Amino acid sequence: MNRCVRSAMFALALFAPSTGCAQERPAPPDRWRAAILQAESAAQRGDRADATQRASAIVRAYQQGSTWSTTEHTSAGRAYVLLGTGDAAATRAALAAFDRAIAADSGNLEAQRRVGALFLDKYNAPDARAAFEAVLRRRAQDAPALLGLARVEEFEGRGTALATARRSLMADPSYADALAFVAGLQLEGEAYDSATVTAQRALRADSTSLAAWSVLGATAWLAGDSATYQHALRAATTLQPAPATFYTAIAEAAVRNRRYADAVTLAERAVALDAQSVQAWGVLGTNQLRTGRMTEGQTSLDRAFQLDPFNLWHKNTLDLLDKLAGFRVIDEGRFRVVAPAEEAELLAMYVIPLLEQAFDSLSKRYGYAPPTPVRLEFYRQHADFSVRTVGLAGLGALGVSFGSLLAMDTPSARERGAFNWGSTAWHELTHAFTLGASAHRVPRWLSEGLSVLEERRVGRGWGADVTVPYLVAMTTGKLRPISQLNDGFLRPRYPEETMYSYYLASLFCEMVETTTGPAALPAMLVAYRDGLGTPAVFQRVLRMSPTQVDSTFDAWTAKKFALPLAAVRGATSADSSGGPFVAAMRAAMPLLRARPDSARVLLERAQQMFPGYSGDDGPAWYLAQIAIAAHDTTRALTLLTQITSRNETAWEANVQEAALREARGDAMGTMAALDRLLWIAPYDDVLHARFATLAASQRDYRTAIRERRAAIAAQPADLLAARYELADALAQSGDVAGARRELLQLLEEAPSFEKAQALLLSLRGRTGTAGGTR
Repeated sequence: MNRCVRSAMFALALFAPSTGCAQERPAPPDRWRAAILQAESAAQRGDRADATQRASAIVRAYQQGSTWSTTEHTSAGRAYVLLGTGDAAATRAALAAFDRAIAADSGNLEAQRRVGALFLDKYNAPDARAAFEAVLRRRAQDAPALLGLARVEEFEGRGTALATARRSLMADPSYADALAFVAGLQLEGEAYDSATVTAQRALRADSTSLAAWSVLGATAWLAGDSATYQHALRAATTLQPAPATFYTAIAEAAVRNRRYADAVTLAERAVALDAQSVQAWGVLGTNQLRTGRMTEGQTSLDRAFQLDPFNLWHKNTLDLLDKLAGFRVIDEGRFRVVAPAEEAELLAMYVIPLLEQAFDSLSKRYGYAPPTPVRLEFYRQHADFSVRTVGLAGLGALGVSFGSLLAMDTPSARERGAFNWGSTAWHELTHAFTLGASAHRVPRWLSEGLSVLEERRVGRGWGADVTVPYLVAMTTGKLRPISQLNDGFLRPRYPEETMYSYYLASLFCEMVETTTGPAALPAMLVAYRDGLGTPAVFQRVLRMSPTQVDSTFDAWTAKKFALPLAAVRGATSADSSGGPFVAAMRAAMPLLRARPDSARVLLERAQQMFPGYSGDDGPAWYLAQIAIAAHDTTRALTLLTQITSRNETAWEANVQEAALREARGDAMGTMAALDRLLWIAPYDDVLHARFATLAASQRDYRTAIRERRAAIAAQPADLLAARYELADALAQSGDVAGARRELLQLLEEAPSFEKAQALLLSLRGRTGTAGGTR
């Protein structure tokens, strides 16, 4: 089937069960009111045939007349919605009917709400928002419209959805749909106790709320409470005899809690009950792909797409699978690298040995090893990576781990210096260990914190470091306590909060390891694996309540950062949020060229206030430039090393360090700087050649050969010369046979290449083994 349908077709449909609000004034005659309620009830029971038959009868009658009341237009629109799955004409007709209802009576708020619902389910959040806001201009405390707006905000990934849903409940405390929605958000945030209580409130308000029973069942399933789960399942089965919707909801809860294999099992039950469920097939296919079952996943998504060719997530993922078919696959050791053909060899050359090292280190630390081969997919287009992860473009992350399947951007997907691809790969592999060691029960905040901590262990300056904005957030109360940190990832209140939450979580892990010992963090994973919630995990491993953990962590970080915290507090300058550190930096900037000595005094003052700051806008960088201008290379290297040892994306600082160390004859120091550069951007063939020459000078032929191969993979301007240098490196290493093979292949393409001829002649009669080849 052709998936390239027009994007306009994605803009329309119904998003969830009807908001179901009463008319705001005495209702005009509606001869279809009972019929549409029966049709929608049949749909909710899972009886598609009955729902379609009843809706079709309404539509036929509607099409045969022209004079209808506003409520009859609304009922007809609802009937078209029931017929609209995969049918663009029916969807457009539904919108037209609702528009006629509003034209007939601008006070018909139900029709306006349904317009918003229709737009949202076809992924048109701006028009959905406009429709709900139009209702709220007429009635500011309209509970269904506020809930619709909350759903829009959730779709857009805003951190305000929960607050807006609570506004809906303030308008109507017994509004079951809003209670079920809030319970779902609490479930997503892994606040299981709160989700259970809120779902029970929803059921007291409306015992027929399938959404509430699904949340209750999901929280029970996640907590291992089989009695409550079975109770919820029985209630859902009463409402929907083949409860595909219930199983799909549990599967989605499993996904949100990173239990992807369980999601597959649950979605398989759903499609067995309802082979026409687009949502169930989509959940099944997406998670088959996440668990590496690529052929099965594509088959399931193809089925979902056949049922509804207008689903944006499924279309995007199927298009991506078409693109993946052209990628190169490299299997080596415990890893399978899947990458664009032009980059696969170069990336695999570095990342596979790195991840083999990580695998050994992490398996020893956590007492667990994930199933192999671990599949790592690289994407040159960030939008492709985003689609692989969530089905839509726009994800801000660099990488993702589903367990033994990892995905991430290639270094070429971002501007140079935007991220470190080595630390990203190490970070994502760590998730495979922490997820597996906890049976995929570790909360997101702790898994992320452990991954960032493991980055820092590697060296090379990897892993997040403290910044001025982070310290300002500390002093202004913008950081969440550890006990609420999951919300920092799932519902950030401001753009920087997610980034701060990564670092904050890693500091918690550092504190636990420092104060309790190296066995504590693996013990926490085991406690989660055993089914304990976070408060019980804290009590078992740390002997503290969540409140005690929060206060202990606050005291620990206040002590750790006492000096720089003082530097961002109590400023009297115009920028009171920056403190004396920022004041000193700003005063120094205008003086750098005209009065460098005066700038140096101010910068050294800032350096004393925040000696560990390694940002490329910090005092160490500018002091290094002043030292270089003064030919004080010793001082410059001290300052540059401060940056490169703590800042994983410091391209310019590493370039300068490499140049200064090479000028001083420090080959090993130069190679270390070049190595750091390659984990920022590996595409410069000149950089690889320079690295190879230095490695050969130190008789490190393994590295020299790798770098000569990398120079070739980086597609140099003079490919023949690069291939000759590889042959020469092989010869120097003692791999005479390998050198001969390279030279003979080279001379087949360029018979008159004199240097290659000479080297081949020099190897005549020599013997050797493959010393240092990969």
